[in-house]
Amino acid sequence: MEQTIQNAEEKMGKTLAALENEFSLVRAGRANPRLLDRITVSYYGVQTHIQQVANISVPEARIILIQPWERTLIKEINKAIYASDIGINPQDDGQSIRLVFPELTGERRQELVKDIKKKAENAKVAVRNIRRDAVEGIKKLEKASEITEDDRKDGESRVQKLTDKYVADIDAALERKTKEIMTV
Repeated sequence: MEQTIQNAEEKMGKTLAALENEFSLVRAGRANPRLLDRITVSYYGVQTHIQQVANISVPEARIILIQPWERTLIKEINKAIYASDIGINPQDDGQSIRLVFPELTGERRQELVKDIKKKAENAKVAVRNIRRDAVEGIKKLEKASEITEDDRKDGESRVQKLTDKYVADIDAALERKTKEIMTV
């Protein structure tokens, strides 16, 4: 039974971590270098993350500065950014590339909040599914006479407490991100 509860907690933790990672990729009007995490460029025929071929900095709140270690990569990085879904047009001066993030409109902020609420709800559903699987596993142990009825009830209670904790953590993450998006 301990193993079942431990597995459930581990999976719930991974669900929360995945949600927070998704939230970090949502653009909130401020420059966040993590937006570039998924973008790769062709570097000597190998797809390589931008962070591995350039210095990335945030000189101002709404600007990301990309300084490739080799000037020949500027065209490749520009192409990769255009092809990505971040929706920012790169500006290059031959030495570096600037990504200037426009101020978000109220309407766009509302769309982003709606989007992150969906992601949070999906994470809650995943946590509840993990709870259901764990409870089923505990009931199977009782049917196989490996644990008593009291142990089953205790196990179900512990799994429910875990579920409540992770749902509250998801709500807190959603609240933080919503506040970040709505802050002008």
